[in-house]
Amino acid sequence: MALDFTAIDFETANSSSASACAVGLARVRDGRIVATTGWLIRPPAGHDRFFELNTGIHGIRAEDVVGAKTWSEQLPDLAAFVGDDVLVAHNAGFDMAVLRRACDVTGDTVAPYRYVCSLQVARKSYDLPSYRLPLVASAAGYLDFAHHDATADAAACAHIMIDAAQRAGAVDVVELAMLLGLRVPQIPVPAEAPVQALLPAAV
Repeated sequence: MALDFTAIDFETANSSSASACAVGLARVRDGRIVATTGWLIRPPAGHDRFFELNTGIHGIRAEDVVGAKTWSEQLPDLAAFVGDDVLVAHNAGFDMAVLRRACDVTGDTVAPYRYVCSLQVARKSYDLPSYRLPLVASAAGYLDFAHHDATADAAACAHIMIDAAQRAGAVDVVELAMLLGLRVPQIPVPAEAPVQALLPAAV
């Protein structure tokens, strides 16, 4: 086994978890980041209003995504980058809900990805006053990144997992989760689910 996974981060246009407006991805192979990518997304209709609060966090505006691919159009690119990897995200409940809800409203099929939450990993691995992404990344030795740039956040998340695995002596992310007493959930193939889910902002 090897420390292979893909870190993912979404930014949203508003308080609907279906309103993905950007995604960042970082691929890790054998404990090293080997590729990063990210792009803007045109949120699904009905979930495409940009709230001032969200724009104030990530700087993305409605005019920025006019020429971007829709959720459905970009989904194959996302799936191609991730492949069969376990996903990792900081506050993974937020990012997995974006995947699920955006697919719900567009009628796309969400892949049953397994995932690990780096926020939960951080709470088991570091003694910090706060477990917000910048502070945990700093503890992992990853400094001065553009927080709320989706690709930068994904890379920061990846660095946290790499450092935590080294500290724990884990050879892969599943073993890391087991050593820390954490679950490795899987996104369920949806039946019928509510499409409007209001979640706290990503940390």
